[in-house]
Amino acid sequence: MAEISTIARPYAQAAFDVAKSENALPAWDVFLSAAANVAALDDVRQLANNPSVTSDQLSSVLEAAIKPTSAGMGNFLKAIVASSRVEALPAVYVAFAAQRHAFEGSADAHIVSAFPLDAAQASDLTASLESKLGKKLNPNFNVDESLIGGFCVTVGDEVLDMSVRAKLMNMQTALKA
Repeated sequence: MAEISTIARPYAQAAFDVAKSENALPAWDVFLSAAANVAALDDVRQLANNPSVTSDQLSSVLEAAIKPTSAGMGNFLKAIVASSRVEALPAVYVAFAAQRHAFEGSADAHIVSAFPLDAAQASDLTASLESKLGKKLNPNFNVDESLIGGFCVTVGDEVLDMSVRAKLMNMQTALKA
């Protein structure tokens, strides 16, 4: 069977094209996020894989849970169900979000700091990272005390580790060499 991301890519492209034509990227992002969350539930997966459940029944259940706000969203959901691709919805959302970020020139940033950051520190750090990376960031902050100090940022496949733990590990490696 094909890898799930390969299956999801054309659906994400179709959703992106419709969302862009409707000038509704944020609404589609919310819709696909909700669809991904619902599709990831064990009960929904079992329902989707149950041969006695018709496509119309499954579509009705998903529409009631997700509540699409446009005809295009409802049609998209029906197309996913009709092609038996409900399990691909989380991957569709990931691919859609990547396309949206590329289109908008933005990216999700996972920022882990050793200590909680106040609003001013978070804003300053985000602004510095945006100027360094050259794109608008959608930051998500977490705390990990094992960093000892500093922070670690992940944007896509790029990692910037400015933690004390990383610096100590680099020193340890240099001393052993």
